[in-house]
Amino acid sequence: MGKATGFMEIKREQAIERDPTDRIKDWKEYSAPFSDEMMQRQGARCMDCATPFCHIGMEIEGATSGCPIHNLIPEWNDLVYKGKWKEALARLMKTNNFPEFTGRVCPAPCEGSCTVAIADPAVAIKNIERAIIDKGFEMGWITPKIPQTRTKKTVAIIGSGPAGLAAADQLNQAGHHVTVYERSDRAGGLLMYGIPNMKLDKDVVTRRIKLLEKEGVTFILNTEVGSDISAEEIRAAFDSVILCTGSQKARDLPIPGREYQGVHLAMDYLTQATKSLLTNNPNSSLTAKDKDVIVIGGGDTGADCVATALRQGAKSVNQFAINPQLPIKRADDNQWPAYPKVFSLEYAHKEAKEKYGKDIREHAIQTKAFITDGKDGLQALYTVKMAKTRDQNGQFVYQEVPNSEDVWPAQLVIIAIGFEGPEQPLLEAFGVKQEGKRIAAQYGDFKTNVEGVFAAGDARRGQSLIVWAINEGREVACAVDHYLMGKTTLPTVQAV
Repeated sequence: MGKATGFMEIKREQAIERDPTDRIKDWKEYSAPFSDEMMQRQGARCMDCATPFCHIGMEIEGATSGCPIHNLIPEWNDLVYKGKWKEALARLMKTNNFPEFTGRVCPAPCEGSCTVAIADPAVAIKNIERAIIDKGFEMGWITPKIPQTRTKKTVAIIGSGPAGLAAADQLNQAGHHVTVYERSDRAGGLLMYGIPNMKLDKDVVTRRIKLLEKEGVTFILNTEVGSDISAEEIRAAFDSVILCTGSQKARDLPIPGREYQGVHLAMDYLTQATKSLLTNNPNSSLTAKDKDVIVIGGGDTGADCVATALRQGAKSVNQFAINPQLPIKRADDNQWPAYPKVFSLEYAHKEAKEKYGKDIREHAIQTKAFITDGKDGLQALYTVKMAKTRDQNGQFVYQEVPNSEDVWPAQLVIIAIGFEGPEQPLLEAFGVKQEGKRIAAQYGDFKTNVEGVFAAGDARRGQSLIVWAINEGREVACAVDHYLMGKTTLPTVQAV
């Protein structure tokens, strides 16, 4: 695959990014596509490694390693290297319904397990993936695929995030009549309102939704199942139902002062920011403008909140993480092909460092209380440093560091510490059982305890990656197709 000696001769070229000082002045995507020539060079670096770990799609040490949808990465790398872009697109679309999403926002576990990455920087898989799909749209190669025949079977999908969209795409192509219910005013779920525009332009999401509509998928918006329409009505009207509502119940921070004005959950903040952008209404009350902002949570969602606050004109921004700073290089217990747990500057951190002249992240820190301004508003927060140690049983524990208390000015705090599971009212309406805080449904058949009702994505799996949501959407489509027809012609993720 690629050029036989390409990985030895050609260096990895980093993604092209707009200047941080310029890009925080607007909401356009911060990254730019590579040229065809650059992509061909990067494709040439894909070595003939015999066993391509880049698409193993498994979990090692609790993190994803390789591509969960088993993208045929070496094949389309080779085709790009040879300038066969249309053929590369065909191979990419064979496994991935939405490469325009994963090519922009996936953390690229494929690159962490790239064989080249044992000793050198990985092949630029994610950038090549995006380049292929963007060229496909640019050249007009991607057109509506309308099924030639239709079954008389109907499927309702609750939730229009990546799992729901993938299931809808697959089942529609199988000839079933698919209706997607979405409680928001726009389809896309997490893709629309959970990821800011500078990371995933909403025109990219809307383009895909419109394509699915042209292919025959029906979207019903502003409709909350269990409230606007009952679960009983849905079950009576459709032959099968798939719950793809995501893991939307945010993990909160119940500490003293949580009730003060100015403390918000990340999804509420990001959703409001995107709605303000899409409706051209910058005067939302939930804004970082001229405020000292602190984001609690060190993950990708927290970084998106940092980037959003910068664009809204925050006075200052800090991001807190309870974990210690990651090492610069792989630790001895984090060997290839496990996902590399190493320190890096995300797009938001580059922007903040450019604006404030420093890394705005604080590691090994815990917020103990919010401090009021005396009028139920937020003025500051109180923190303590944490030390990560092992207890007598060898388990990692966190202990407060004596005399490390501090007070930070803050008029806006965003809590971005993850999600607990799907929201309960819908699950209760359908009467589905749960395991812990997830819908009980076995991977492979995805059946709940209720006849004809299936579950997939974060609602079943728990908070995870977009690429895992696509995996589950494709797989649950196979299970539903088999349930409806007694067999399935849809490809499974494992069998492709």
